[in-house]
Amino acid sequence: MRIVIAEDSAVIRAGLTELLTDRGHQIVAAVGDADALLAAVAAEEPDVAIVDVRMPPDHTDEGLRAAIAIRRAHPGTGILVFSQYVETRYAADLLRMGSGGIGYLLKDRVANVAEFADAIARVAAGGTALDPEVVTGLLTATRHTAVLDALTPRERDVLALMAEGRSNGAIADRFAVSERAVEKHISNIFAKLGLPPSDSDHRRVLAVLAFLNER
Repeated sequence: MRIVIAEDSAVIRAGLTELLTDRGHQIVAAVGDADALLAAVAAEEPDVAIVDVRMPPDHTDEGLRAAIAIRRAHPGTGILVFSQYVETRYAADLLRMGSGGIGYLLKDRVANVAEFADAIARVAAGGTALDPEVVTGLLTATRHTAVLDALTPRERDVLALMAEGRSNGAIADRFAVSERAVEKHISNIFAKLGLPPSDSDHRRVLAVLAFLNER
């Protein structure tokens, strides 16, 4: 894949570049601020942009706002936000702009390199890779608490794994239950969110996005 990295820490930027290059990917640009990110994506049209949230000059939410601008101008470029922080406002805005090709992972919760590489591949393919803590923060930040309350604790857990891009089989393995049990949970989630049941990956993403859109 052709990848742009936007990370203000030179050490992390260099580490990501080496890690991904070693796995056969091409880093077409590695930059340290939002303006350079926008310029690099416009010039290189990468498969994926890996973006930190807080970047110069103010170190607040420049990265996320740049990601939103990229999604508007280059909808075919996958966006993987990779940060220490959950920024619910702009993350929700980013997610509402498309049904896939978006990820949001927390740096201190990525367990291994293979997991990170898999997330990049899912985003590049048009899927999602959302950390469960990000999903929880986004859902809690919405005003439709009645809809959230309608989900059982297990349904919330399943929804979080769906948002990560996990298959029914992977979810079943996580909870040590049958795939039929997982399918039942997913059908209930679709029903409570007003979505018709479907095995489509697109529908699985919409199960999260539909809730965020009902603010």
